[in-house]
Amino acid sequence: MAQAFVNSKIQPGKVVVFIKPTCPYCRRTQELLSQLPFKQGLLEFVDITATGDTNEIQDYLQQLTGVRTVPRVFIGKETYIGGCNDLMNMHERGELLTRLKQIGALQ
Repeated sequence: MAQAFVNSKIQPGKVVVFIKPTCPYCRRTQELLSQLPFKQGLLEFVDITATGDTNEIQDYLQQLTGVRTVPRVFIGKETYIGGCNDLMNMHERGELLTRLKQIGALQ
């Protein structure tokens, strides 16, 4: 269930962030990404607490990424970014916008 749920969310050309609404790092990640000019439908924040399978989802995210904590940021199907600090560092280096343009996620 959790594996199918996570895999169904990670799509080519789309940015998906697995979050918990009470997490301050998740909120920082949401703030940064929400300021960018994404095309409609190509940025999704997935609240894993809304599913009832929170632990199973985090267990699968750990299998997939090596880390169980949230946020977990995926750009497209192949690119796993990491968490909040990884995303912020990527943005500061100018790599985030470049990568988002490469997959056609921005307006």
